[in-house]
Amino acid sequence: MIKSMTGFGRAQKTVGAFDVTVEIKAVNHKFFEFSSRVPRNYLFLEEPLKTFLKDHISRGKVEAYVTVENALEADAQISINRSFADGYVAALRELAQIYDLRDDISVSTVSRHSDVFEIKRNEVLEDEVTAAVLETASEAVANFVKMREIEGEKLKNDVISRANLILEKVAFVESRSPETVRLYRERLDEKIRDLLGDAQVDEQRLITEVAIFADKVAVAEETVRLRSHISQMFSMLDGDNAIGRKLDFLIQEMNREANTIGSKAQDVEIAHTVVDIKSEIEKIREQIQNIE
Repeated sequence: MIKSMTGFGRAQKTVGAFDVTVEIKAVNHKFFEFSSRVPRNYLFLEEPLKTFLKDHISRGKVEAYVTVENALEADAQISINRSFADGYVAALRELAQIYDLRDDISVSTVSRHSDVFEIKRNEVLEDEVTAAVLETASEAVANFVKMREIEGEKLKNDVISRANLILEKVAFVESRSPETVRLYRERLDEKIRDLLGDAQVDEQRLITEVAIFADKVAVAEETVRLRSHISQMFSMLDGDNAIGRKLDFLIQEMNREANTIGSKAQDVEIAHTVVDIKSEIEKIREQIQNIE
């Protein structure tokens, strides 16, 4: 199923001794880009969380927010970082001496700096926390993917609608193109007769000129390729893989064919139709920027 790159998912669970909340949101991006906000004491969660989400998300700028409340927090070993605290207190006293300030250093003053304390947890606890967060993240990402699929379906329907409109315009160009050759021959024949009067017209020369014009304005190759690109697009949209980058390339090829048709157009109606085709291609381009 086609997925949008924009999405949001949230889950909250109690796993063992941990109350965990995970929120995931994403916006458009050419590649997978990950950032997270986790509690300072659980920074070890960032890498496994990134790996987990990357298995479910191919593209997008992904942000994950994690909160963990631990009923076993008392099991943590908190100690003083003596080397840092000694240097920190010495620096404060030196500051007071140099600038003739009142030395009012207190425990609350020193403890405000987070590096004064070291918090250690055993590996078993880290494993338990990681497992709890990933279990919660699994529910969050399921909600996230569901939202992406709903948005992706809307994008798919819009792209298909615009592609079908392009096909209608292409059909008009194909039907109108031979008519432009016929009209050219009539105008050329009329102009020659106006110039020559009753003199005999060189029919073979007229046929040659018309053939040259017909070759110059022929767009059959371009319309066939444009139809082929749209058919390929429909096939991609029916698949389950991430197709955003492939569609981006395909839309460039469609625009190239439209430009070529426009450069060959010697007819006002065809020229106007090509403008409409290019407008729809551009709208499709904007939409596929949101597809994973």
